[in-house]
Amino acid sequence: MSRYILKIDCPETLGIVRSVSNFLYEIDCTVLEAAEYADLEKQRFFARWEFSKSSADAPALTLAQIREKFQPLAAQFDMHWELYDAEAKPRILIAVSQHGHCLNDLLFRWQEEAESFPAEIVGVVSNHEVFRDKVEWYGLPFHYLPVNARNKPEQEQKIRDIMQDSQAELLVLARYMQILSDAMCRHLQGRAINIHHSFLPSFKGARPYHQAHARGVKVSGATAHYVTSDLDEGPIIEQDVQRHEHNHDSARMARMGKNIETLVLARAVYWHCQRRIILDGNRTVIFK
Repeated sequence: MSRYILKIDCPETLGIVRSVSNFLYEIDCTVLEAAEYADLEKQRFFARWEFSKSSADAPALTLAQIREKFQPLAAQFDMHWELYDAEAKPRILIAVSQHGHCLNDLLFRWQEEAESFPAEIVGVVSNHEVFRDKVEWYGLPFHYLPVNARNKPEQEQKIRDIMQDSQAELLVLARYMQILSDAMCRHLQGRAINIHHSFLPSFKGARPYHQAHARGVKVSGATAHYVTSDLDEGPIIEQDVQRHEHNHDSARMARMGKNIETLVLARAVYWHCQRRIILDGNRTVIFK
C-alpha cells in the first residue's frame, strides 16, 4: 500500500491541523504518524504527516494528483510544503578524502541493513584513491577527482554532473577535506551534509586530538550540519559529546572521536532521508 510524507512550514494560525486532517480524510487516507511544532516566538508552525490509503481496495491517487488536490489548502495557509513518496528511497552520493570511518559505517549500514537503511547509495567521489578497492568491492562506482587550486571549479562541476546523472539528491561529506566553493554551496543548499569534530574550537589543523590531549580536554564531540558558504556553520542537524579522562591518550581520544562522528553522521543521514527535517533559516526542526 502506498505511503506518503507531507512536511509543512507556515505562519501559525488556528485550524491548520484540522484542515490537513480533513484533507487526508477526504482523499481516503489514514494518518500513520504525525508531529507538530509551533514556534510562538516566530509565529511559525511546522508539521510532518506520514499517511497511506485507508483501504487497499480503493484506487490510489498518484503523488501528482495529491499535490494538485493539496495546492488550494497550501495556498490558504501560505505554506511552504513538500510531499514525498515514503517508499522511494532518496539516492545519495558520498564524498570522502583519506579518513574512512564515516564512509565504512555508511557502506556497512547500506549493505547489512538494506531494508531499514533509508537511502540508496549511488557512488563515492574522492580526491584520493585510498578507498577505491573498498568502494568497488561494494559494487559501487568510485569517482576519482583530484583537486588543486586550478581545477577545483571543474571538479566541482563533475560532482554536480555525477549527482545529476545518478539522480542523487543528497551529497554526504563523510570526512571530505575540501572546502566547497560558495557557488557549490548555493547549488547544494539543503542537499549536502557535513560532519566534523566539535567542542574543540581552540584547536585548529589536522591533529586536534593531540592538541586536546596536551591541554587536558574533558569533553569532545561531533556535529553534523547542512553545508553553507559559512565554513562549518550551516544549520545543525545532530550533535553528540563524549567525556575524556586523564588517562586517555591522544590515540584513544582520536579513536573515540571517530566513533562519535560515525554515529552523528548516520543519524543526520537517516533523518534527512526519512524526511524528518525542516529547515528554518539557520536552524532545523527535526521530527524524530
